[in-house]
Amino acid sequence: METKVEASQKAKPKTAAHKGHTMYEYEISQLRSAELIRQAEQERLAREVVRGRRAARHEDARHAAEDESHSPRLHRLRSARAA
Repeated sequence: METKVEASQKAKPKTAAHKGHTMYEYEISQLRSAELIRQAEQERLAREVVRGRRAARHEDARHAAEDESHSPRLHRLRSARAA
């Protein structure tokens, strides 16, 4: 013996309304996919900017260290003099 739910499932034809529902879900999926792609691109660009700024800071620090190492200061002898 069939239940009412089973009988209604068999009697329910696959209509255009069912296809429209699927199409609606497909469109939502496409919109979500496009949004995720945009978000990933923004995050990638943000990481790239951070990397660029970090590299610039390191480069500036390296140049500053080079400038200091070539200054005309008197340098101490590195080894102690023999007595």
